[in-house]
Amino acid sequence: MKIEKNTAVTVRFKLPDLKGKLLKDGNKPVASLRGGYGNVLPEIEEALEGQSAGDQVKLDLQPQEAFGVCDENLVQTVSHSQFPPGAKVGGQLQGRDGEGQVRAFTVKKIKGREVFLDGNHPLAGTPPRFAVTVISVHAASEEEIAHGHVHGDGGHYH
Repeated sequence: MKIEKNTAVTVRFKLPDLKGKLLKDGNKPVASLRGGYGNVLPEIEEALEGQSAGDQVKLDLQPQEAFGVCDENLVQTVSHSQFPPGAKVGGQLQGRDGEGQVRAFTVKKIKGREVFLDGNHPLAGTPPRFAVTVISVHAASEEEIAHGHVHGDGGHYH
């Protein structure tokens, strides 16, 4: 069966950083519903259209097509006294950006009494290169279509 609208697709994908180190190793299968349900990036969905189980696709994207460009407004410095105890560089915490929106912040640096936080996606500003292998394709059930996502292995459970 070929990937088209209202098919449930299971893939493995690898995502290396710019130096070739794997950020996502492809070991865990990911299931999604195809056809504009927002389960995957539109560019990946388009690249997989018409593919079948066993097919492989390599896809180079621009930052704005994937994890976004770096927004300096999402980089903040806070006093160490406002920071939860035990936090470390590389850790994440939830906070509010300058517009009051809840978002995840990554601790970039702790220097003296200041903590430097970044609310950008950790891969923002990088042009990702995806290597996608199609594991399986089958017609989505009526329930999956109604819910807008795949159920079961690699998908969503209720």
